[in-house]
Amino acid sequence: MIPKNINTQISVALIWLFHVCGVLGILFGNRELFIAFTPVNLFLTFMLLFVNQPKMDAMVVRVAGIAFGVGLLAEILGVNYGLIFGNYIYGENLGVKVFGVPLLIGVNWIVLTFITGATTSRWISNPRMAGIVGALLMVVLDLFIEPVAPKFDFWSFDTPTAPLQNYLGWFLVALPIQWAYHFYVKEKDTTFSYHLLIIQFLFFGTFALL
Repeated sequence: MIPKNINTQISVALIWLFHVCGVLGILFGNRELFIAFTPVNLFLTFMLLFVNQPKMDAMVVRVAGIAFGVGLLAEILGVNYGLIFGNYIYGENLGVKVFGVPLLIGVNWIVLTFITGATTSRWISNPRMAGIVGALLMVVLDLFIEPVAPKFDFWSFDTPTAPLQNYLGWFLVALPIQWAYHFYVKEKDTTFSYHLLIIQFLFFGTFALL
């Protein structure tokens, strides 16, 4: 059996490799081809996240299910009725959609919940406060993602920039999911999640600046 720390080292190396290649490919190679690989990258990242969970028990699966279900439902209400986040639509680069929302968006809610939650738990032991800070961290990350999303045909709002409602909606949806994570996931992966969170900020920050 491969030791857990070796798994983590390999996983961290892989996600850095994926994202550095992605940045270089988009900037200097076939932009559309590399952007089209986003669903594959996200799915592989999701798999590595759970490979690195210290303990895969029923509660981890339930919290992941909550993040997927609540996140996807909120997005469906947003896309179809303009509720929660504002008026926006999804593009074609995130794969198969249900009611106008890519299924991978539900997966993304899981990934973002777990990596921000695990990282927050490094600093804050109180689960209620950690959940609030984790939700705020998700909003801060979304500030980096929103300027890039229309350029990559992920999604776009009916306004030139994402409205304030979007960020308030992110916080309100993220908060109960974060609390579920902090109260019920007892053993948290901090190393892989921390690296992945830093990568997310660097990846989207690079393209937001450009």
